[in-house]
Amino acid sequence: MPDSSQPDNNPPRQQQVNLQQIAQQFMTGLQRHFDMLAFNLAARKDVSEEDYKKFAQAPKIMPAAKAHQNFEQMQAYARDLLMRQVVGDGMNLTLTAMHNAHFFLALVKATRANNQVSAEAQSIAQQSQKAFVAAPLDQKFNMLEQEYGIMCELEDSMTSLGFCMQALMQQNGLVKEPQLDAEGKLVVELKALKVFSRGVEGDQAKGKLVDQQKIFKEDDVISFSDLELQLVLVTIAAFADALFKAVARYAKSIKDQGK
Repeated sequence: MPDSSQPDNNPPRQQQVNLQQIAQQFMTGLQRHFDMLAFNLAARKDVSEEDYKKFAQAPKIMPAAKAHQNFEQMQAYARDLLMRQVVGDGMNLTLTAMHNAHFFLALVKATRANNQVSAEAQSIAQQSQKAFVAAPLDQKFNMLEQEYGIMCELEDSMTSLGFCMQALMQQNGLVKEPQLDAEGKLVVELKALKVFSRGVEGDQAKGKLVDQQKIFKEDDVISFSDLELQLVLVTIAAFADALFKAVARYAKSIKDQGK
């Protein structure tokens, strides 16, 4: 028998991963992205050609004056840059949600929902996490389903946004065959609020989230309206909310099995 008087070199550690905290931090960060987008849209709407010229000419010197773009050119460039940023940030946020959720799942599975994490359980969870992080997006969804029985709501929406980012980064924004479905379309489903009642002043509108489609065909240029850009972030919020709730249900089921 082991000598209990000898210290354990690998004592169990208290589990530090808190799902509620993960979800709250994620949603708070996502809100910051949403607010920044609204600020940028408002600023872009109100900027004038006169203001642009004033600021451009303020230093009285430019790095390459012959390459200086006029107001209309910069409006288009800024709009395209903002769209790429929102879609790119959106996909990064989606991956962050999935990675955080998976590590929690891996710990729950390895510990059987025990708050004490042994060195062995920690190692198993870390190896599982390493494989998950390295996997492509579609395989991540498959791994969540196969290993934890989690079917991700809005999987198609996240996948289609990934295709949009692929077209923006690799094909100058043009939709090509790799992004098309069997019907020759790239369908992006966004979540939008269908309002039932406005309520009294100061209250939030009452309604439910409904699907709103954006359809691209081959050789279309990826483009989203200002509202659609905002709905990209709303859709990611809906995805993450459903994902974290599914993770919580899995953790509860494992804990109940141990009773």
